[in-house]
Amino acid sequence: MTSGTARLLRRLSRGRPQRRREGSSAVEFAMLALPFFFMMMCIIEIAFVFVLDSVLENATIESGRLLRTGQGDLSDFSDTRFRDELCERMSIFEGDCDDKITIDVRVIPQFSNPDLPDPMSGGSFSAAGLGYDNGNPGSLMLVRAWYRHRLFTPFLEQGLSRLGDGYAYLSATTAFRNEPY
Repeated sequence: MTSGTARLLRRLSRGRPQRRREGSSAVEFAMLALPFFFMMMCIIEIAFVFVLDSVLENATIESGRLLRTGQGDLSDFSDTRFRDELCERMSIFEGDCDDKITIDVRVIPQFSNPDLPDPMSGGSFSAAGLGYDNGNPGSLMLVRAWYRHRLFTPFLEQGLSRLGDGYAYLSATTAFRNEPY
């Protein structure tokens, strides 16, 4: 018997012929890499949205303090100046905050159940009905801010975009009584 025949008989006697396993790890990695990296991108984007929401909330509270203490009224604040103050407090993330932020500052008659326009009703974002008012000493004030953040992970657009336009609209609200200044 030749050596080639003996080798063939040994393989057949073991049951199945041996398979080559080189490259199987690369194929398994390729099958798992795309879902893994997609999941990691989703986690990173959701974390960024949470941090951005926290920064927006703090910026709204701190900017509202300028109105509460009378600094806004004494400095003749307008909606543009208030927006600039708010964006300055959010500058850790965005340089083009002015284009992405919408504000509504108004005097309210009472803290419970104020009748407010909802800019997100009707399936699109509309700033109609929103305004700006510094109020007077002792006025009950409501400060609302909406920040439009573009989502970059494809399937998160469907879950986080309330209006279906690929943006997550983050909102922050604070209510207070102006101090007697």
